[in-house]
Amino acid sequence: MPLNHHSTCVLKFTDTLADINGVCRFIQNTAQAAHDTNRNLKVFTSTRMHMPDGDNLVNFEPIFAMKMPGYETLDFALPPLIAMLRAADAFRPDLIHISTPGPVGMVGMLAAKLMHIPITGVYHTDFPAYIDELFNNPLASSATRLLIGAFYKQFRFVFARSDDYARRLESIGIHKNKLLRLTPGFDNTKFDPTLRDPNIWNQHAIATDSIKAVFCGRVSTEKNLPMLEAIWPSIVSRIEQAGKTIDLIIIGDGPYRTQMESNLKNQHAHFLGFRKGHELATLYASCDLFIFPSTTDTLGQVVMESQASGLPVIATNQGGPKEIINDGHTGFVLPVDTPGAHARWIETIVSLALDDTKRKAMGTAGIKVMKSYTFTQSFEHYWQVHESLISSPKSKQPEPRK
Repeated sequence: MPLNHHSTCVLKFTDTLADINGVCRFIQNTAQAAHDTNRNLKVFTSTRMHMPDGDNLVNFEPIFAMKMPGYETLDFALPPLIAMLRAADAFRPDLIHISTPGPVGMVGMLAAKLMHIPITGVYHTDFPAYIDELFNNPLASSATRLLIGAFYKQFRFVFARSDDYARRLESIGIHKNKLLRLTPGFDNTKFDPTLRDPNIWNQHAIATDSIKAVFCGRVSTEKNLPMLEAIWPSIVSRIEQAGKTIDLIIIGDGPYRTQMESNLKNQHAHFLGFRKGHELATLYASCDLFIFPSTTDTLGQVVMESQASGLPVIATNQGGPKEIINDGHTGFVLPVDTPGAHARWIETIVSLALDDTKRKAMGTAGIKVMKSYTFTQSFEHYWQVHESLISSPKSKQPEPRK
């Protein structure tokens, strides 16, 4: 049955929209897809950062904002409660979608309760795992799990980005009948191996003829970057013994950058900061392999982007990224907490870096696989589930989709 594109009004609340990260790209892409397909979706946020363009993106000037402690690249903002609630009431949504469990997300929760409409959302960020990594405090970790569990239990359903995170959500008390696996997808029209341009390295004072290993994401300890930092000198040494050179390209920023940059001084590590758009796509395509040691990512949009750019990916066996890598075909999925794990990472990276034929074969395979991960497909699933929630009785859950 064809969808009536005017039948459902969805109001999305998010604390992060203007930042540079995978969650923001997903939300921005969702808003753009809704606009392009004449779906009635509006996104509310509250930030003092420069907003992306979009007719359906609404920013409310925060009543207070400060840099996030420990994350100087992120803002903590308190939204104007009354103004946001009035605007929500004027929009008259059929349901509210909450993307983040922060202050803006809390306003969304309150709006839904006042309007007596259902709440949905995507579980984008593993906050309990972040607290575990950043503070190593069992009491703080337990409190975070209780709070996150209590927050998401109020949702009619929750999209999980991966099967791994569906199980993790169950472990904090979210009933499996409320969980749906969101069809993965990204804007695969913007990432292309033909963008490869070795001359791009000249502007960063990096040799054009070296092997390039790249990481893209927040430069912070919860991305397991201390492990990459620990093994990188051995990788450099092994590659040099083989008569070649390898450079580590770090794209992104975060609280661990200063320490990591200092510790890898003179180890062929280059920190480029935030990059986006065509430049980011060109950097991906101009590298040779992608290293993603994170154990806390719910999916890992950068893992899809890098494979679409022709890069084999080396990632961990924890979290969502492993589910979008064909182990041994488009990359490698490796353990991080078993005896000899570091040695295995070193060996895998070195052997792949030195094997041009294998890298190209894996890269070609990744390009082919990623062609099916369209954002259009992901958005249609996303929207159809919202439609079914409005048209179905409360007791009936939308059908799960793999």
